[in-house]
Amino acid sequence: MFGKRSNDGSGKPPAAPAPRPVVHADSQASHAPEPKAPAPLVAAPAPQPAQQAAPRREEPPAKRKSSRNEAYYDTKSQVFSALIDTIDLSQLAKLDAESAREEIRDIVNDIITIKNFALSIAEQEELLDDICNDVLGYGPLEPLLARDDIADIMVNGAGKTYIEVAGKVQETDVRFRDNSQLLSICQRIVSQVGRRVDESSPICDARLPDGSRVNVIAPPLAIDGTALTIRKFKKDKLTLDQLVKFGAITPEGAAVLQIIGRVRCNVVISGGTGSGKTTLLNCLTAYIDTDERVITCEDSAELQLQQPHVVRLETRPPNIEGEGEITMRDLVKNCLRMRPERIIVGEVRGPEVFDLLQAMNTGHDGSMGTIHANSPRECLSRMESMIAMGGFSLPAKTVREIISGSIDVIIQAARLRDGSRRITHITEVIGMEGDVIITQDLMKYDMMGEDANGNIIGEHRSTGIGRPHFWDRARYYGEDKRLAASLDAMEKMTS
Repeated sequence: MFGKRSNDGSGKPPAAPAPRPVVHADSQASHAPEPKAPAPLVAAPAPQPAQQAAPRREEPPAKRKSSRNEAYYDTKSQVFSALIDTIDLSQLAKLDAESAREEIRDIVNDIITIKNFALSIAEQEELLDDICNDVLGYGPLEPLLARDDIADIMVNGAGKTYIEVAGKVQETDVRFRDNSQLLSICQRIVSQVGRRVDESSPICDARLPDGSRVNVIAPPLAIDGTALTIRKFKKDKLTLDQLVKFGAITPEGAAVLQIIGRVRCNVVISGGTGSGKTTLLNCLTAYIDTDERVITCEDSAELQLQQPHVVRLETRPPNIEGEGEITMRDLVKNCLRMRPERIIVGEVRGPEVFDLLQAMNTGHDGSMGTIHANSPRECLSRMESMIAMGGFSLPAKTVREIISGSIDVIIQAARLRDGSRRITHITEVIGMEGDVIITQDLMKYDMMGEDANGNIIGEHRSTGIGRPHFWDRARYYGEDKRLAASLDAMEKMTS
């Protein structure tokens, strides 16, 4: 199939005349099988590399540093160059991913045999995986993307890659061949969602097929080489029950959140970077009725709603001429014409907050969004600031009245200094007293210290509110008894 391998005199490094005796004269009769026969490193112990490769992907990078030295990368560079000279990319593109991977592995085995590289079985299998990933996937990032315990991947140029595991940042031995390979992989990622990153457009937000958030900033803005940041999503979507298991919320608090999502309260999830706002928003949307029409508006489509009737909208950056931009505000305004029953904004960060508040106040109950803020009170202040950024010349009291009349509940998420994530407040917006927005906390998280391992010790406490402001709404949906039981249980636990 890959005709370039079978043509003699093509000038390819692996098919040079000198190494011919290694593969014997009859090697012209068949392409892949013959080079494997005299290569005992691959043919004889074939099951062994497969057994070693699987656990190797799960090991922390620190345990694999011994095999990743300069000699390894030099060998990989030579094999990769020979592969590019040998392979017919137009034929490769016609194959499915698995067939293409097998074909590349066959050719790489041929190259290793003919060039007589001194590699152990483990090194050869690792080299095969790396080169397949370079050609078909995301190169050195593939082993990191395969690990479900990684929350963030941070690439600072070709030579340094960091990951976040269990809330802690650690350096890995993952590196790229050079900055051009790193930029090429970034371009491969962003092109999948119709975006581009290069010298003329050096900043780009994109996403992976699983919804993981990607940010790329390329030279000349990134001085030390392209910087790539990936916020990974777990393969198994988190639920409120799992958040309870992790200690992010109590079972009683989780029941209150379920009711808030079920009875169509307008919710804003507030929190700092990496506090779990999007994860919590995904959890809350699980309690939306399946017959409701939900429209999501996001910069990069990350939300993973399970309802059948969902319309997903995504912003668009300007093209190279600076035209064609579709902003979040454009999406929010447009979705009001699409007969939504709930509007969910992935992240509110600008004047679109005004349109979202207007939607919440005009019949689209149960709408949700996230905002960067460190407390519920600061969340309200940020909304005022974002409305002012939009150039709306409204009195401060009018803006606060719009906010207090639109938002029902603010859920505050936080990432603590030990790397754990907690829901620290469930706060109701009551209304106005004079020029001040009045709020009341239903639940708070109190930190009490830390244990010998540096882990934060704390507990979720009820504030003793027995009849929340959304009580009538809960009664309308038949959830008042369950709400009362959850609040009573929460108060008993605190006392």
